[in-house]
Amino acid sequence: MYCGQACRQRAYEQRAATSKAGLPGDVVLVSRAELDGLQDRLYQLRCALEDVQTLLTEKPTKAELERSLSDLVHSTGRLDRLWVTERTA
Repeated sequence: MYCGQACRQRAYEQRAATSKAGLPGDVVLVSRAELDGLQDRLYQLRCALEDVQTLLTEKPTKAELERSLSDLVHSTGRLDRLWVTERTA
């Protein structure tokens, strides 16, 4: 199901382009900079999760827990704004 005719058209164009290039339909191409940015953000999220996990094995103060959870939310929020968009040739 598509949100509208424009989305349906973009999906058709994507399928036609990948088919013409001999690529499987589920291939996604991203630039090195986009991939590096995604990997950086995922690393930040992983570190924030590890910090929370470590803190939970200790007896954290309320302030320590709030700071660690705030860092985690901040890391997640940056990923929340990531959208892969199609580029036209």
